[in-house]
Amino acid sequence: MFATPAFAQSGDTAAALSSFVPLILIFVIMYFLLIRPQQKKVKEHKAMVEALRRGDQVLTQGGIIGKVTKVKEDGELEVEIADGVRVRVVKATIAQVLSKTEPAA
Repeated sequence: MFATPAFAQSGDTAAALSSFVPLILIFVIMYFLLIRPQQKKVKEHKAMVEALRRGDQVLTQGGIIGKVTKVKEDGELEVEIADGVRVRVVKATIAQVLSKTEPAA
Protein backbone atom coordinates (compact mmCIF):
# COMPACT_ATOMS: atom_id res chain seq x y z
CA MET A 1 0.00 0.00 0.00
CA PHE A 2 2.79 2.46 0.88
CA ALA A 3 5.40 0.95 -1.37
CA THR A 4 5.83 2.37 -4.86
CA PRO A 5 7.06 0.27 -7.71
CA ALA A 6 10.67 0.85 -8.76
CA PHE A 7 11.15 1.95 -12.31
CA ALA A 8 14.31 1.24 -14.27
CA GLN A 9 16.10 4.34 -15.50
CA SER A 10 16.34 4.80 -19.18
CA GLY A 11 19.80 4.82 -20.77
CA ASP A 12 19.45 8.43 -21.97
CA THR A 13 22.98 9.82 -21.55
CA ALA A 14 22.14 13.10 -23.28
CA ALA A 15 19.73 14.00 -20.49
CA ALA A 16 22.33 13.16 -17.85
CA LEU A 17 24.97 15.22 -19.64
CA SER A 18 22.66 18.19 -20.06
CA SER A 19 22.06 18.26 -16.31
CA PHE A 20 25.83 18.73 -15.69
CA VAL A 21 26.32 21.48 -18.27
CA PRO A 22 24.93 24.29 -16.05
CA LEU A 23 27.07 23.12 -13.15
CA ILE A 24 30.21 23.14 -15.30
CA LEU A 25 29.28 26.53 -16.75
CA ILE A 26 28.86 28.02 -13.26
CA PHE A 27 32.29 26.73 -12.24
CA VAL A 28 33.92 28.23 -15.35
CA ILE A 29 32.27 31.60 -14.74
CA MET A 30 33.33 31.58 -11.06
CA TYR A 31 36.90 30.74 -12.08
CA PHE A 32 37.19 33.66 -14.49
CA LEU A 33 35.37 36.18 -12.28
CA LEU A 34 36.73 35.28 -8.84
CA ILE A 35 39.65 32.86 -8.74
CA ARG A 36 41.88 34.19 -11.56
CA PRO A 37 41.75 37.87 -10.48
CA GLN A 38 42.51 36.90 -6.89
CA GLN A 39 45.51 34.81 -7.97
CA LYS A 40 46.78 37.73 -10.06
CA LYS A 41 46.41 40.11 -7.12
CA VAL A 42 48.33 37.74 -4.81
CA LYS A 43 51.12 37.40 -7.38
CA GLU A 44 51.41 41.20 -7.74
CA HIS A 45 51.51 41.66 -3.94
CA LYS A 46 54.23 39.04 -3.60
CA ALA A 47 56.31 40.75 -6.29
CA MET A 48 55.82 44.14 -4.58
CA VAL A 49 56.92 42.75 -1.21
CA GLU A 50 59.97 41.03 -2.71
CA ALA A 51 61.04 44.31 -4.37
CA LEU A 52 61.07 46.29 -1.11
CA ARG A 53 64.38 47.90 -0.20
CA ARG A 54 65.82 50.41 2.21
CA GLY A 55 64.45 53.92 1.77
CA ASP A 56 61.02 52.95 0.39
CA GLN A 57 58.04 54.67 1.98
CA VAL A 58 55.36 52.09 2.77
CA LEU A 59 51.83 51.82 4.11
CA THR A 60 51.03 48.86 6.36
CA GLN A 61 47.67 47.15 6.57
CA GLY A 62 47.28 48.73 10.01
CA GLY A 63 47.46 52.19 8.46
CA ILE A 64 50.99 53.08 9.57
CA ILE A 65 53.12 55.03 7.11
CA GLY A 66 56.86 54.77 7.48
CA LYS A 67 60.21 54.47 5.77
CA VAL A 68 61.99 51.13 5.46
CA THR A 69 65.32 51.29 7.29
CA LYS A 70 66.33 47.64 7.17
CA VAL A 71 65.19 44.60 5.19
CA LYS A 72 65.76 41.41 7.17
CA GLU A 73 66.06 37.91 5.71
CA ASP A 74 63.42 36.28 7.90
CA GLY A 75 60.42 38.04 6.34
CA GLU A 76 60.61 41.16 8.47
CA LEU A 77 61.27 44.83 7.85
CA GLU A 78 62.38 47.57 10.16
CA VAL A 79 60.24 50.64 9.50
CA GLU A 80 60.89 54.10 10.91
CA ILE A 81 57.54 55.74 11.68
CA ALA A 82 58.96 58.85 13.41
CA ASP A 83 62.41 60.27 14.20
CA GLY A 84 64.17 57.55 16.15
CA VAL A 85 61.05 55.34 16.41
CA ARG A 86 61.55 52.06 14.58
CA VAL A 87 59.19 49.11 14.54
CA ARG A 88 59.54 45.59 13.18
CA VAL A 89 56.92 44.71 10.61
CA VAL A 90 56.19 41.45 8.81
CA LYS A 91 56.70 41.88 5.06
CA ALA A 92 53.31 40.40 4.19
CA THR A 93 51.51 43.19 6.08
CA ILE A 94 52.73 45.87 3.67
CA ALA A 95 49.68 47.07 1.78
CA GLN A 96 51.22 49.62 -0.56
CA VAL A 97 54.53 51.18 -1.51
CA LEU A 98 54.01 54.93 -1.56
CA SER A 99 57.39 55.96 -2.96
CA LYS A 100 60.23 53.86 -4.31
CA THR A 101 63.91 54.70 -4.03
CA GLU A 102 66.21 54.40 -6.98
CA PRO A 103 68.65 51.48 -6.93
CA ALA A 104 72.25 52.30 -6.07
CA ALA A 105 74.54 52.74 -9.04
